[in-house]
Amino acid sequence: MTRRWQILLLGLALSVLCWQARAQAPGVRVAVVSSQLSAPHMDAAQALIRQLESRGVPRSSIQIYNPADVASIPEATQTTIKVWVALGTQAAMVLGKSRLKAPALGALVPRAAFERVLRATGHQLSPQFNVVYLDQPLSRQMALIRLALPESNRVGVLLGPDAWHRNASLRDAASANGLALRATQVDDDDALFAALQSVLEDSDVLLAQADPLVFNSHSIQNILLTTIRANVPLIAFSPAYVRAGALLALYSTPTQAGAQAAHWVLEVLAGRQLPAQPLEPDDFEISVNDQVARVLALTLDAQALRLALKQQERQP
Repeated sequence: MTRRWQILLLGLALSVLCWQARAQAPGVRVAVVSSQLSAPHMDAAQALIRQLESRGVPRSSIQIYNPADVASIPEATQTTIKVWVALGTQAAMVLGKSRLKAPALGALVPRAAFERVLRATGHQLSPQFNVVYLDQPLSRQMALIRLALPESNRVGVLLGPDAWHRNASLRDAASANGLALRATQVDDDDALFAALQSVLEDSDVLLAQADPLVFNSHSIQNILLTTIRANVPLIAFSPAYVRAGALLALYSTPTQAGAQAAHWVLEVLAGRQLPAQPLEPDDFEISVNDQVARVLALTLDAQALRLALKQQERQP
């Protein structure tokens, strides 16, 4: 069966489950709200469910909802729910605006997007409303640069106004890995390419952050062309950027995100609280654009880099 047909069948199955959720009888313990029926969201949902089932959680106690379903979930069902999981930003926003009786955990949500959710809903990070960020830990990003590009010492970063508060944390992470940060603020779309050219003049590598003002579908091609012309490699946060021309990407797959969310769901079901601080991905992948690496006279092996990074972090 092709991947396309698998996605179509899974989408149909989840659509049926979401429709059935409107009349779901009491007994649901884990409520999963998925922003979309896209392949990444379905992969995360499947990984979450598989992990929970492998640990003895009955499939009948796990229900998947569309964001539009949440407001109409019967009171009798809401009283049985022990934990909510929001897959994606839209689902996190809906849960943040709902009066939930159980804790909620977001997944597949970038840091910048979750910060917008917090501002819009008046929530604060807490054991009742937390997230596993899609963004990789800053320490891991800097450690990858040191491993993959040992001769690079200056790391350029572009940040919009909403993300500028991360400048100090980025600087600390860079310094801890023997790197110097060159951060530039981008105030709006019109200022992007002047800021890009400025930061590239003083950087050995450009580190992309998941800031939608800077890195988006409209800007990425021009950013990639500019970095290639400047002979400055781009380290990205998505394998799609590697396919488009970035040298490297450090990211977690939807399956990894779903499995990590399942771990914390199991903690709640065991009677423990979610942490008060935001969670970061514990597993990750690395992609390499071999053609770009050859142009830059680099020899990089994605799996070797991943294993070396894991060894540094003392992960099994």
